[in-house]
Amino acid sequence: MAEQYDVIVLGSGPGGYVAAIRCAQLGLKTAIVERENLGGICLNWGCIPTKALLRSAEIFHYMNHAKDYGLAAEKISADLNAVVARSRGVAKQLNQGVTHLMKKNKITVHMGTGTLKGAGKLEVKGEKGSETLSAKHIIVATGARARDLPFAPADGNRVWTYRHAMTPKEMPSKLLVIGSGAIGIEFASFYNDMGAKVTVVEMMDRIVPVEDADVSAFLEKALTKQGMTIMTGAGVESLDVGAKGVKAKIKGKDGKIVEADYSHVIVAVGIVPNTENIGLETLGVKAERGIIAIDDYGRTNVPGVWAIGDVTPGPWLAHKASHEGVIAAESIAKELGNKDVHPHAMDRRNIPGCTYCHPQIASVGLTEAKAKEAGYEVKAGTFPFIGNGKAIALGEAEGFVKTVFDAKTGELLGAHMIGAEVTELIQGYVVGKTLETTEAELMATVFPHPTLSEMMHESVLAAYGKALHI
Repeated sequence: MAEQYDVIVLGSGPGGYVAAIRCAQLGLKTAIVERENLGGICLNWGCIPTKALLRSAEIFHYMNHAKDYGLAAEKISADLNAVVARSRGVAKQLNQGVTHLMKKNKITVHMGTGTLKGAGKLEVKGEKGSETLSAKHIIVATGARARDLPFAPADGNRVWTYRHAMTPKEMPSKLLVIGSGAIGIEFASFYNDMGAKVTVVEMMDRIVPVEDADVSAFLEKALTKQGMTIMTGAGVESLDVGAKGVKAKIKGKDGKIVEADYSHVIVAVGIVPNTENIGLETLGVKAERGIIAIDDYGRTNVPGVWAIGDVTPGPWLAHKASHEGVIAAESIAKELGNKDVHPHAMDRRNIPGCTYCHPQIASVGLTEAKAKEAGYEVKAGTFPFIGNGKAIALGEAEGFVKTVFDAKTGELLGAHMIGAEVTELIQGYVVGKTLETTEAELMATVFPHPTLSEMMHESVLAAYGKALHI
């Protein structure tokens, strides 16, 4: 007889495990099914361990520039194995943390591969055989995996996905990164700081193409100054993988094909949702190219089946998945009779994005170009790091903060930053957008001094011709 639950969550990434916790908090009998590691890709192979790697690279960078701060450091070297070991240790600690949270919230964990077998039925195949679970509601949170190049699938030796790049067998000497989204640029930044000669190839006309054009232009200049080779409007025609390296044919924006040799290649050309072979077709769940169609609360077209995270429309970010998990959990509780929960719809306009390259990038809302395309009359203000006392004192005077407003109403439409610690600053604008703030409230807000956050204030002032320090 199938074990009965109120909710089963398929997948334990930042969407799945958060959804399970919120369900349990609301008094629902909850199970979670995971085929690999609790915490999913984010905690074990993505967001967190990559930040551990980048932190090591950042410190190594500062050590090599100690003289800029009046300090002396000699015979500086990096132990790649130790750097990777620290990163894996961080991932293990967080995995154990999620395990603790499952026990604390009395969530039953089933390790194995889950498949939908009918209305409210999920089969789990694990090391100990198969079992069938039953629930009134099932949340699909199976995440995504790296997309391969059809002509050069990752082999873990010379051609890597992000997963291989996190546990390298050796340090690349000359690295080709294909794709300049967040994953590609972060690894390009890490290996460049660690001493590799890095080339980035991007098919679009600029790197980090989802960001504001001014951010893309600034980042390209910064990375070029750091020694990277950036090729935009370019595509990799072929990779000839050998035992000791890779020969790449790259078609440039001028249409000419150039050949170059690399020790390793990182493929960062997008993700593929993990929605095949989990039984969606059995229930008639609507999906297009593997992306499950949902409403603003996570409901699919099939009653009792919900979806969150990277299997749903983007942006494909961990914090978006977690937020969707909470919304779905509260919506399920409401459907099951809980009158004390009031789920809110997901508003994708207010989801921030962060890229942890050097310099960092953070943004929320519309870019200046997208705002104009949407028909807004725009007021935009930019304030540079060089005008901020804290940035100069930190030795981090490269970057800027840009804000975009509706000229007619003063509504904050978007904010875009590049520079030191901007990933920690962006939430101020996210709160502002969520509260539907205008320039008037932001101008009237007192920002502490000396802080990097003062640039946020100055950027708003700049949009209206009132900047004080430039």
